[in-house]
Amino acid sequence: MKRSGDVIAEVEREEQRHSAEGRAAMGVTGETHVEGFWRELARHHLTLYPVVALGLLVIVDQFQLNAFIIQGPEISRGLGVPRGLVALLVSLQGLALTLAALPIAASVEARPRRAMVAKTTGVAWSVATLFTGLVANGFGLGALMLLDGASSGSVLAVHQPLLLDSYPTSLRGRIVSVYRAFYEAGAVLSPLFVALLTGVFLLTWRGVFLAMGATALLVSLVALRLRDPGFGRWDEARLRSLLRAEPADDERQADEHRLRFFEITRRLLMITTMRRVLLSYAILGMLLVPLNTYFIFFLEQRWGLAPDRRGLFFAGVAVFSVVMVLLFSRHSERLFRSSPGRLFRLAAVVQLAGLCCIGAALLMPVFAAMFVAFGLGIGCFAVVTPMVQTGFLSIVRAQMRPHATALAGIFLYGVGGIGGSIVLGGLDVRYGVVGSVAAVLGVGVFSSIALNSVRRHVDADLDRTVAEVVEEEELRALRASGARLPMLSCRHLDFSYGQLQVLFGVDFSVDDGEMVALLGTNGAGKSTLLRVISGLGLPSRGSVRFRGADITYLDAERRLPLGITQVPGGRAVFGPLSVVNNLRVYGHTYGRQRREVERGIDSAFAAFPRLAERRNQPASTLSGGEQQMLGLAKALILKPRLLLIDELSLGLAPKVVGELMGTVRTINRAGVAVVLVEQSVNVALSLVEHAYFMERGEIRFDGRARDLLQRGDLVRSVFLEGAGATLAPAT
Repeated sequence: MKRSGDVIAEVEREEQRHSAEGRAAMGVTGETHVEGFWRELARHHLTLYPVVALGLLVIVDQFQLNAFIIQGPEISRGLGVPRGLVALLVSLQGLALTLAALPIAASVEARPRRAMVAKTTGVAWSVATLFTGLVANGFGLGALMLLDGASSGSVLAVHQPLLLDSYPTSLRGRIVSVYRAFYEAGAVLSPLFVALLTGVFLLTWRGVFLAMGATALLVSLVALRLRDPGFGRWDEARLRSLLRAEPADDERQADEHRLRFFEITRRLLMITTMRRVLLSYAILGMLLVPLNTYFIFFLEQRWGLAPDRRGLFFAGVAVFSVVMVLLFSRHSERLFRSSPGRLFRLAAVVQLAGLCCIGAALLMPVFAAMFVAFGLGIGCFAVVTPMVQTGFLSIVRAQMRPHATALAGIFLYGVGGIGGSIVLGGLDVRYGVVGSVAAVLGVGVFSSIALNSVRRHVDADLDRTVAEVVEEEELRALRASGARLPMLSCRHLDFSYGQLQVLFGVDFSVDDGEMVALLGTNGAGKSTLLRVISGLGLPSRGSVRFRGADITYLDAERRLPLGITQVPGGRAVFGPLSVVNNLRVYGHTYGRQRREVERGIDSAFAAFPRLAERRNQPASTLSGGEQQMLGLAKALILKPRLLLIDELSLGLAPKVVGELMGTVRTINRAGVAVVLVEQSVNVALSLVEHAYFMERGEIRFDGRARDLLQRGDLVRSVFLEGAGATLAPAT
């Protein structure tokens, strides 16, 4: 009879057939031709409104902090607060920004409401800027700085994911570059606005904040028409439309299978490209924060620039960033379409060129030459940002992108920025200003090395993202057609303990109500495979699906209500607890439904009268067979759909094993699918018709149990002794 697991081979063939379409949907076509910007907008009937609205928000987001830093001395005198508190509030504002990014990302993971969050937080930081002009003491000032920082977390978390879903992939690199140009323009306009208000209109620091806050509030109203187009509109949704004949009624994944905040974060950290990018960002953060501090002292000591001229200097430097970002945008788009790996290599080279330019600025004897060199260096860093973000966000599933950008900000400003301030903060005392800048630039080289290493992994990670979408859509189509999917399907599983890989491309499936034997020698990977199925271990590659739903990265405690239960190898009991309390612990999944727990306990005692006799004894005083009975009794309480049993017969007498296996057979007859991990071929093959054999982390046999007897190359004679006599058809 054809097993339902055979549909997985069909899905795999479809994945291979649609792989090129999938990469094209993600924006990677292998071509270098890029259509004109305005022509592409017109072809898709789009406008610049989303990027302009978010760009204006990111400009006014910088008002509060820039005004606060520039007018720090006046604020200190006006409120009578120490200068140290002013510096502390700047640090707390940055900390609030980084810490708020992930909660904001969590708020949009279930529903596409990123536009609403962007608009709401834009109003929040505008109000914080406005009310700073009315503050009466240091406590109020601190509260407003924290509000500004926390609301600015939306810039890290939702702005760019919203942009990626607002424009087609053919414009992705250029749109991200335009948005970055707005950000750099804010670095120009904010200090100039302060200079205008204080120098021309002669406003006090309170007047400056009132004027800037009112301006920010008016500008934030421009974003009122922002709408969230939905997750993955131009990549994942487009790929799905290519694969299906008719649109699905509901794209939302069932809540019981949808990854939640910590599961998404953990999933992202398992992507090689993501880890390398975060490492590069952390090192870059260690560079940027001390660099800005030391270079200000360099401008004062080497060139004698006063505060107002330093403000003009950095405003002029930001102009370089705006121009270079826009000039590089088309080339970045072309390179991304051709090869994401080459894009990351170029980003590493440009970042290294930026380090060299800043190093050259230290040696320039002429101010104009120093200004140009420093501007080019900072411009290189600005160019790298949209390159990297275009690349790594494209290999992340659409619903996870807010978390990815939030993590990037945390590693850049939190891990790197704070770490750099602590580790590299005292270099100027030992090496002088020029020496400290040179040392910080040396650290930046390691960021370029980490960034360059991404090129070896990004294509594979992109292909895996495409494969996930294709697999989901093919399975949806199969369900809609009435095809019978396996209850459990594991595909191409790789798993490692640290650097030691244990599973290699494992394919494994179980049908509803089926009992399957998983055989193999010690160290073959059998128990590890059960850990991956039950959620106690997460694979580095591959997928685990339960009734067609992807549960690969679902927490173990969330798999239990789905019906996945494991009886671990050894003694699956809590020794100090009594027998009845062990059973009550198993019933914890019912919450406060005590009647269900007690009903399950009664069923367990009815199945195992010996346990009923010892109900008040500590579990540690039971015999080995009785402890295994107690471990197996959880199946009668939890009522699983899939029961994973690991080495139930280990170290037990044959008579006890027979009793336990009789119970397993009874559970299976009740409709529960069972995976029986055994070293004893005699025991396993007396119960099942279908068997798998593992060796060195790979599935070497998948078929009828009787056929396994013919594979002498796999099963050694020591395992087969007496098997022929005991083998009987499973009933």
